[in-house]
Amino acid sequence: METKIVYLDESGDSGEKDNSRYGSPYFILSSVSMDASDWQSNFNQFKNYRRMLKAKYGWHITEEMHAKDFLFDHNPYRKYGWDYETRRRLFLDYISCIGYLKIESVSVIIDKSIIVKPTYRVLENALKYNIQRIDNTYHDNRNFIVISDTGRIGEMRKIARSICAYNQVPTESFAQIINKPIKSMIEDIIGKDSSDSYFIQIADCISYVVNLYFKVHIKKQPLPGRVSNILSESDLIEIMNYFDQRGVFNKKASTKNEYGLVIYPK
Repeated sequence: METKIVYLDESGDSGEKDNSRYGSPYFILSSVSMDASDWQSNFNQFKNYRRMLKAKYGWHITEEMHAKDFLFDHNPYRKYGWDYETRRRLFLDYISCIGYLKIESVSVIIDKSIIVKPTYRVLENALKYNIQRIDNTYHDNRNFIVISDTGRIGEMRKIARSICAYNQVPTESFAQIINKPIKSMIEDIIGKDSSDSYFIQIADCISYVVNLYFKVHIKKQPLPGRVSNILSESDLIEIMNYFDQRGVFNKKASTKNEYGLVIYPK
């Protein structure tokens, strides 16, 4: 049985709506999956891409890509002195690199702006829905192991352990709730610093692009000012369509969105 390796990262914060940590109106958790047999070739290919970006833009190979900070021109990127057009070209080149890897991504969006229930568990639901989609996709012929940034690894392990034992899901008719534990996930979620993982950084990039797409094209709000210096609204559609065409999005995750995005609450 082939094993999948799954990497997780997020965009936005998971603070509950009535919490001082509420911060962002949306929370996006994205996973990036690959066959274990593809890991080395994906790694080598992406490392070569990073060498190309180093030669073209001077961007250090080992420096982490954090999409929001990059587009907002936060540190550590300011030292390069890139103008808007250079940053745009570099970011789109980075996106292009992602499309050539043998990966598949699921993004779960929690729209905190419409949450009514004050006890709604943002991180718990986002992680549960993401793992459920991965399990539904691979349970017949795959096991999978999950690697995440170390930020809240203890809480995420607890959630994952819980749904491997007891996982409430509605039947197709929504007539009843059944227990459908996650069967194909092996081991606890493993913590790894995002700065040491190209693939966690790729999950971060996808989650932030999805965040921007959701904000602009579904919620009909403007791009953040600093981001609009680098990307246009049409750029977002082109990026989403590119990921779609390259098979990056796991469209089995949701039939209610053209890119397979999973959006809650319903």
